Formats: sequence, structure tokens, C-alpha cells
Amino acid sequence: MTSEPVRPAGGRATVTSPRRAEILAAAAELFARRGFHGASIGDVGRAVGLTGPALYRHFRGKEAVLAEMLLDISERLRAEGARRAADPDPARALDALLRWHIAFALDNPALITVHERELDNVPEPQRHQIRRLQRAYVEEWVGVLRRMRPDAPPPEDRARAAVHACFGLLNSTPYSAAAVDRSAMGDLLYAMARAALHQVS
Repeated sequence: MTSEPVRPAGGRATVTSPRRAEILAAAAELFARRGFHGASIGDVGRAVGLTGPALYRHFRGKEAVLAEMLLDISERLRAEGARRAADPDPARALDALLRWHIAFALDNPALITVHERELDNVPEPQRHQIRRLQRAYVEEWVGVLRRMRPDAPPPEDRARAAVHACFGLLNSTPYSAAAVDRSAMGDLLYAMARAALHQVS
């Protein structure tokens, strides 16, 4: 993933401070393992060698850590999705989207788990932003799928349902990837998702 700031249209820059990124990564692991309510802000601080008061210099509290974590990755997915979907060749665009999302899913199982379980614990304003960014990311995929068949594009609702189903497959990595070599799992996910999406009509 890029270390450069990404600023999607209408969004804020993603996290660039190495220390903040370290805190978010540690919090993701803790929240995935113990649950949001099972890990304290002190636990997060200790994971990165900070006391509670020192951690408050970076984040106002545990809800702010969770919100920043999910906003950051939602913005990065949206920005990178838009970049890859912009390829004028829809087959290349779909290939690029699949490879990007598969790499994310294999490298970030804790983030996937936290998003799946803890989004409702994000304060409403940030939760609304996260959902808006996620919808925009889905629509990038929908647009590419419909361009794959210019003479008879699949209905938008059908393409959207297919994308959500594909994400269900790709985001299964916290449960499906542990016993399989990363490269082999990546190839398997790519083959399965590509075959499924190519059936959309």
C-alpha cells in the first residue's frame, strides 16, 4: 500500500504519521482478537509502548481510534478502486481491482474482522462517511462489470449484488486463509472471484 497521502474527492487525506499508523495497526489486532469492548485504550497504548496520557496526544479516545482506522482504509480502498477502475479496458480494470482487493484481504485480516464486527461502535458522523466511501467503492466495480458487456450490460442491481457477493468471498480471509500459503490462496481467490464475476449478465 502506498505511503503517500491519498485524498479522494470529498474526503480527507489518509493517515501519514508513522506513529498514528502504528497505533491503528496495533488497535486493529487488539480489537479483532478481543473485540472493541474487550480492549481498553490503555491496552492499545501498551501495545505500542505508550502510556494512556501519551496516547491521548494522538487520539481523543478508543472510539476515535476505531473511527480513524475504518475511515482510513475506506478512503484508501475508494481512491485505489477509482484509479484502477479508470483503465479504459474493462477486462484490465477488473483484473486490477481483483488483485488490489485480494492483496488487501490477505494482508489485513484484522481490519476485515474489525469492520465486520465493530462498525456500529463508530460514532454516527464517521460511520456515515465510512458507508458513503464503501458505496462509492462498490460502484467502481459495478461500473467496470457493466462495461464488460457494452452491448448488453447487466442491470445495475444485479451487478451490485454480484460485487457484494464477490466481496463476501474475498473478505473471508480471516477464516479461510490461515491453512493455505499466501500465494496459493491469492491465486485461488482470484480464480474463483474472476470466474464468478464473468458470469454476471
